[in-house]
Parts: sequence; C-alpha cells; structure tokens
Amino acid sequence: MKHVYTVVMPIRWGDMDAMGHVNNTVYFQYLEQARIEWFASLGRGGKDAGGQGPVIINAHMTFLKQLRYPGDIECRVYAGRLGRTSFETRMEIRRTDLPDVVWAEGGAKVVWCDYTQEKSVPVPAEIRAIIEG
Repeated sequence: MKHVYTVVMPIRWGDMDAMGHVNNTVYFQYLEQARIEWFASLGRGGKDAGGQGPVIINAHMTFLKQLRYPGDIECRVYAGRLGRTSFETRMEIRRTDLPDVVWAEGGAKVVWCDYTQEKSVPVPAEIRAIIEG
C-alpha cells in the first residue's frame, strides 16, 4: 500500500459517547472525511462530468486504543491492490501529540462507478497513476 494523503482534524466534544471516549461509529466518519479530502485534492470531490465517482462497498476498523477529547488526530490514507474498477484503501489514525502510536486502523474497498447506470467503470487514469507510482 502506498501512502497517498494525510489530514489533521480535531477530536470534537460531540464525538464522545457515554463511556467517555470517541464513539466507535465516529472512527468511520474520520476515515470517510480523510478519503473525501484525498479525492477532493485530486479534483474528484464528487461525481465527475460523466456522472462517475467512488462508491464504498465495504469498510472495516480495528480499535487499538481509546481516543478522548481534547486533541487532534492525523489520518494517513494508503491505497493499493488496484484492480480494473476498484482499489483498497487503508487508514491509520494517530494523535498529533503521539504520532508514533496508531490508535485505530481501518480501510475500505472503493469501486469506481457510473452513477446513472449503476455499474462499475475503470478507475480513472490519474488515480491509477498515483496508486501505481
């Protein structure tokens, strides 16, 4: 897997649950935000003029340590396992004040789709080049 993007974001008070740590569902929101920001940095912030864009067909997460407010996290995005119409992403969540510790890791399989036809299409050349490069 190739490191393709990093984003820093705050842990918000509202991310916490009754147990006093970041709710497990919020970790998926962190990964989604990192993935969307990576796509936006490539000019792929949604469906393109041809009505094509990314769809997530599965997502997973391993919770290694409990995140708590306050603080900032760094999400590192990796991409690889490139197929004709899909690729895998892997992400690491770290606190910026403890950057050598991975607090959670997860990922998702991305399929490039034609939204109108609801069918997979080839991964765009510029994304393919980044993953292969």
